[in-house]
Amino acid sequence: MAVLSTEDEGKFLMDAQGEQIGIVTEVDPERQVAYVEPEPDLTEAWVQGLGFGDADEDDIEVVADAVGTITDSELRVTVDL
Repeated sequence: MAVLSTEDEGKFLMDAQGEQIGIVTEVDPERQVAYVEPEPDLTEAWVQGLGFGDADEDDIEVVADAVGTITDSELRVTVDL
């Protein structure tokens, strides 16, 4: 199981095949949940990349148990969302 932190905000969420699912907008480290904007526009991606965004109602929740690896730029899930 991966351990999520607020440092993961702004990273891309990728599926097991390497396809981009969205961008992490916010992480709740206590609940170990990442909130992901599934279709960010360019402005949202830029803001999230700088770490200034917040989760909103259309974000999907990804629990840490679904994340297999974390790198400097992405989180990769091991299951289909």
